[in-house]
Amino acid sequence: METNSRITELLDDVEAPPAEDEALEVEVEEQEPEGEDRGWFVIHTYSGYENKVKTNLEHRIDSMGVQDKIYDVVIPTEEEVEIRDGQRRTVQRKVFPGYVLVRMAVTEEGIPPNDAWYVVRNTPGVTGFVGAGTQPSPLDDADVKRILRRMKMEAPRVKVSFSKDERVKIVDGPFTDFIGIVDAINPEKGNVRVLVSLFGRETPVALDFLQVARIT
Repeated sequence: METNSRITELLDDVEAPPAEDEALEVEVEEQEPEGEDRGWFVIHTYSGYENKVKTNLEHRIDSMGVQDKIYDVVIPTEEEVEIRDGQRRTVQRKVFPGYVLVRMAVTEEGIPPNDAWYVVRNTPGVTGFVGAGTQPSPLDDADVKRILRRMKMEAPRVKVSFSKDERVKIVDGPFTDFIGIVDAINPEKGNVRVLVSLFGRETPVALDFLQVARIT
């Protein structure tokens, strides 16, 4: 079983959402009996099997009659804009490749009931729970909200293929074929500031991501 330090490492890769997104929530089914505790757990899967694990687990939940103990199965994803061959395209990116979130009932000991644990653990493609020691550990509520809100962000993230201080080539606009140095990147606005040499001086130029290409 993976330790809680792995959970921390995963969450470090998830940026906190802006303040205006505080009200965003992921819709989850309220199937659990009133008064029963529940929590979100992380399961590890074979790489690339996240969708298949989700489908298999949902089928097992129905066929084995544990809908009252396993409520939701979520693959954390977010929309991302890729720029490839001068074109933008929006894709669904898995936030935690190889991991799936499961919302389950929790006993007084803070662990899933044995029958629910068995259903999840023995689902094809699942390699184990993430947790401390021999027991699965639920995520903190704050961490869960952080992940789920990220999934509900309206504006897709822009995947940037270059970094600050990198040499790039301008491929569109009045500065086409100029070589410059990346000075600043603004993923939210989809633009980059590049320093180009004009009349012997470095001049900052604001450009769209599509106007810049890496030098290979």
